[in-house]
Amino acid sequence: MTETDLPLGGSRVQRRLAGAAVELFYRQGALATPVRQITEACDLTPGALYNHFGSKDELLYVLVRDIHLRLEDEVTAALEAVAGDPVEELRAIVGVYVRRHADHRETARVANREYRLLGGAWHDEIVTIRRRLRDRVADVLLAGHEKGAFRLAGDAGGDAGGDGRDAAVLTAVPILDMCVHISEWFHDRHPLGAAELQARYVELALRMAGARTD
Repeated sequence: MTETDLPLGGSRVQRRLAGAAVELFYRQGALATPVRQITEACDLTPGALYNHFGSKDELLYVLVRDIHLRLEDEVTAALEAVAGDPVEELRAIVGVYVRRHADHRETARVANREYRLLGGAWHDEIVTIRRRLRDRVADVLLAGHEKGAFRLAGDAGGDAGGDGRDAAVLTAVPILDMCVHISEWFHDRHPLGAAELQARYVELALRMAGARTD
Protein backbone atom coordinates (compact mmCIF):
# COMPACT_ATOMS: atom_id res chain seq x y z
CA MET A 1 0.00 0.00 0.00
CA THR A 2 1.32 3.44 -0.95
CA GLU A 3 0.92 6.88 0.61
CA THR A 4 -1.66 7.75 -2.04
CA ASP A 5 -3.88 4.97 -0.68
CA LEU A 6 -4.10 6.48 2.81
CA PRO A 7 -6.22 9.33 4.21
CA LEU A 8 -5.29 12.85 3.23
CA GLY A 9 -4.16 14.03 6.65
CA GLY A 10 -3.65 12.95 10.24
CA SER A 11 -0.81 11.96 12.51
CA ARG A 12 1.64 9.14 11.86
CA VAL A 13 -0.26 6.86 14.24
CA GLN A 14 -3.57 7.70 12.58
CA ARG A 15 -2.09 6.78 9.22
CA ARG A 16 -0.74 3.50 10.62
CA LEU A 17 -4.17 2.65 11.96
CA ALA A 18 -5.76 3.65 8.66
CA GLY A 19 -3.36 1.48 6.68
CA ALA A 20 -4.01 -1.55 8.86
CA ALA A 21 -7.76 -0.96 8.73
CA VAL A 22 -7.82 -0.75 4.93
CA GLU A 23 -6.00 -4.06 4.56
CA LEU A 24 -8.31 -5.79 7.04
CA PHE A 25 -11.50 -4.23 5.71
CA TYR A 26 -10.45 -5.25 2.20
CA ARG A 27 -9.90 -8.88 3.19
CA GLN A 28 -12.80 -9.47 5.56
CA GLY A 29 -15.04 -6.40 5.67
CA ALA A 30 -15.40 -3.76 8.35
CA LEU A 31 -18.16 -5.59 10.23
CA ALA A 32 -15.96 -8.65 10.75
CA THR A 33 -12.93 -6.62 11.86
CA PRO A 34 -12.67 -5.88 15.61
CA VAL A 35 -10.74 -2.92 16.95
CA ARG A 36 -8.25 -5.26 18.61
CA GLN A 37 -7.27 -6.77 15.26
CA ILE A 38 -6.58 -3.31 13.79
CA THR A 39 -4.44 -2.19 16.70
CA GLU A 40 -2.57 -5.50 16.95
CA ALA A 41 -1.55 -5.07 13.31
CA CYS A 42 0.10 -1.81 14.41
CA ASP A 43 1.61 -3.28 17.61
CA LEU A 44 -0.68 -1.04 19.64
CA THR A 45 -3.21 -1.67 22.40
CA PRO A 46 -6.94 -1.40 21.58
CA GLY A 47 -7.15 1.82 23.57
CA ALA A 48 -4.74 3.47 21.13
CA LEU A 49 -7.42 3.64 18.46
CA TYR A 50 -9.70 5.64 20.73
CA ASN A 51 -6.94 8.19 21.29
CA HIS A 52 -7.16 9.08 17.61
CA PHE A 53 -10.70 8.14 16.50
CA GLY A 54 -13.94 8.16 18.42
CA SER A 55 -14.78 4.65 17.25
CA LYS A 56 -14.11 2.08 14.54
CA ASP A 57 -17.02 3.61 12.66
CA GLU A 58 -15.32 7.00 12.71
CA LEU A 59 -12.13 5.42 11.39
CA LEU A 60 -14.13 3.84 8.58
CA TYR A 61 -15.80 7.17 7.84
CA VAL A 62 -12.47 9.03 7.64
CA LEU A 63 -11.03 6.36 5.36
CA VAL A 64 -14.01 6.29 3.02
CA ARG A 65 -14.37 10.08 2.96
CA ASP A 66 -10.73 10.71 2.16
CA ILE A 67 -10.59 8.01 -0.53
CA HIS A 68 -13.58 9.62 -2.23
CA LEU A 69 -12.13 13.12 -1.87
CA ARG A 70 -8.83 12.01 -3.37
CA LEU A 71 -10.68 10.58 -6.36
CA GLU A 72 -12.68 13.79 -6.72
CA ASP A 73 -9.50 15.89 -6.62
CA GLU A 74 -7.93 13.76 -9.36
CA VAL A 75 -11.03 14.01 -11.53
CA THR A 76 -11.11 17.80 -11.09
CA ALA A 77 -7.44 18.15 -12.05
CA ALA A 78 -7.87 15.89 -15.07
CA LEU A 79 -10.86 17.90 -16.29
CA GLU A 80 -9.07 21.21 -15.87
CA ALA A 81 -6.29 19.97 -18.13
CA VAL A 82 -8.67 19.43 -21.07
CA ALA A 83 -11.50 21.85 -20.23
CA GLY A 84 -13.83 22.73 -23.09
CA ASP A 85 -13.57 19.50 -25.07
CA PRO A 86 -16.25 17.03 -23.90
CA VAL A 87 -14.67 14.06 -25.67
CA GLU A 88 -11.31 14.66 -24.00
CA GLU A 89 -13.04 15.38 -20.70
CA LEU A 90 -14.79 12.01 -20.82
CA ARG A 91 -11.49 10.34 -21.70
CA ALA A 92 -9.87 12.08 -18.73
CA ILE A 93 -12.54 11.04 -16.22
CA VAL A 94 -12.56 7.41 -17.34
CA GLY A 95 -8.77 7.39 -17.28
CA VAL A 96 -8.72 8.54 -13.66
CA TYR A 97 -11.36 6.00 -12.62
CA VAL A 98 -9.61 3.12 -14.33
CA ARG A 99 -6.23 4.00 -12.79
CA ARG A 100 -7.64 4.42 -9.31
CA HIS A 101 -9.62 1.20 -9.41
CA ALA A 102 -6.92 -0.90 -11.07
CA ASP A 103 -3.85 0.43 -9.26
CA HIS A 104 -5.44 1.06 -5.85
CA ARG A 105 -7.79 -1.89 -5.56
CA GLU A 106 -7.79 -2.17 -1.77
CA THR A 107 -8.85 1.40 -1.06
CA ALA A 108 -11.25 1.46 -4.01
CA ARG A 109 -13.03 -1.68 -2.91
CA VAL A 110 -13.22 -0.58 0.72
CA ALA A 111 -14.63 2.81 -0.24
CA ASN A 112 -17.23 1.41 -2.64
CA ARG A 113 -18.36 -1.50 -0.46
CA GLU A 114 -18.10 -0.29 3.09
CA TYR A 115 -19.58 3.21 2.86
CA ARG A 116 -23.01 1.61 3.10
CA LEU A 117 -22.24 0.69 6.72
CA LEU A 118 -22.03 4.34 7.70
CA GLY A 119 -25.07 6.00 9.18
CA GLY A 120 -26.57 9.43 9.47
CA ALA A 121 -24.58 12.47 8.38
CA TRP A 122 -21.48 10.39 7.57
CA HIS A 123 -23.39 8.27 5.06
CA ASP A 124 -25.10 11.33 3.61
CA GLU A 125 -21.74 13.07 3.10
CA ILE A 126 -20.32 10.14 1.15
CA VAL A 127 -23.45 9.87 -0.99
CA THR A 128 -23.17 13.61 -1.73
CA ILE A 129 -19.58 13.19 -2.94
CA ARG A 130 -20.55 10.21 -5.10
CA ARG A 131 -23.40 12.20 -6.63
CA ARG A 132 -21.06 15.11 -7.35
CA LEU A 133 -18.78 12.75 -9.22
CA ARG A 134 -21.69 11.29 -11.16
CA ASP A 135 -22.92 14.77 -12.00
CA ARG A 136 -19.49 15.79 -13.30
CA VAL A 137 -19.76 12.98 -15.82
CA ALA A 138 -23.34 13.89 -16.66
CA ASP A 139 -22.30 17.52 -17.23
CA VAL A 140 -19.61 16.39 -19.67
CA LEU A 141 -22.03 14.11 -21.50
CA LEU A 142 -24.69 16.80 -21.74
CA ALA A 143 -22.19 19.36 -23.01
CA GLY A 144 -20.99 16.88 -25.60
CA HIS A 145 -24.56 16.15 -26.63
CA GLU A 146 -25.30 19.85 -27.06
CA LYS A 147 -22.15 20.30 -29.15
CA GLY A 148 -22.99 17.30 -31.32
CA ALA A 149 -20.03 15.26 -30.10
CA PHE A 150 -22.24 12.69 -28.32
CA ARG A 151 -25.61 11.15 -29.11
CA LEU A 152 -27.02 9.95 -25.82
CA ALA A 153 -29.37 6.98 -25.44
CA GLY A 154 -32.91 8.21 -25.89
CA ASP A 155 -31.84 10.83 -28.38
CA ALA A 156 -34.58 10.84 -31.00
CA GLY A 157 -34.25 13.44 -33.69
CA GLY A 158 -31.67 15.40 -31.75
CA ASP A 159 -33.43 15.38 -28.38
CA ALA A 160 -32.28 13.14 -25.52
CA GLY A 161 -34.94 13.06 -22.87
CA GLY A 162 -36.19 16.64 -23.07
CA ASP A 163 -33.24 18.83 -22.13
CA GLY A 164 -31.03 15.74 -22.12
CA ARG A 165 -30.20 15.80 -18.41
CA ASP A 166 -31.96 12.54 -17.60
CA ALA A 167 -30.30 10.80 -20.52
CA ALA A 168 -26.92 12.15 -19.43
CA VAL A 169 -27.35 10.81 -15.90
CA LEU A 170 -28.57 7.45 -17.17
CA THR A 171 -25.46 7.18 -19.30
CA ALA A 172 -23.09 8.45 -16.60
CA VAL A 173 -24.17 5.79 -14.09
CA PRO A 174 -23.20 2.68 -16.13
CA ILE A 175 -19.97 4.33 -17.31
CA LEU A 176 -18.89 4.86 -13.71
CA ASP A 177 -20.21 1.47 -12.58
CA MET A 178 -18.10 -0.41 -15.10
CA CYS A 179 -15.01 1.50 -13.95
CA VAL A 180 -15.72 1.01 -10.25
CA HIS A 181 -16.08 -2.75 -10.65
CA ILE A 182 -12.54 -3.06 -11.98
CA SER A 183 -11.38 -3.27 -8.36
CA GLU A 184 -13.43 -6.45 -7.93
CA TRP A 185 -11.67 -8.51 -10.58
CA PHE A 186 -8.48 -6.88 -11.84
CA HIS A 187 -5.15 -8.25 -10.60
CA ASP A 188 -1.47 -7.67 -11.31
CA ARG A 189 -1.18 -10.87 -13.40
CA HIS A 190 -4.16 -10.06 -15.61
CA PRO A 191 -3.38 -10.41 -19.35
CA LEU A 192 -4.38 -6.78 -19.86
CA GLY A 193 -2.03 -4.24 -18.38
CA ALA A 194 -3.40 -1.10 -16.75
CA ALA A 195 -2.64 1.04 -19.82
CA GLU A 196 -4.45 -1.28 -22.22
CA LEU A 197 -7.33 -1.63 -19.78
CA GLN A 198 -7.63 2.14 -19.64
CA ALA A 199 -7.65 2.44 -23.44
CA ARG A 200 -10.38 -0.18 -23.77
CA TYR A 201 -12.56 1.39 -21.10
CA VAL A 202 -12.20 4.82 -22.66
CA GLU A 203 -13.36 3.35 -25.97
CA LEU A 204 -16.32 1.65 -24.27
CA ALA A 205 -17.32 4.89 -22.55
CA LEU A 206 -17.19 6.82 -25.82
CA ARG A 207 -19.42 4.22 -27.46
CA MET A 208 -21.88 4.39 -24.56
CA ALA A 209 -21.95 8.18 -24.98
CA GLY A 210 -22.66 7.79 -28.68
CA ALA A 211 -19.48 9.61 -29.67
CA ARG A 212 -19.25 10.58 -33.32
CA THR A 213 -17.07 8.16 -35.26
CA ASP A 214 -15.89 10.77 -37.76
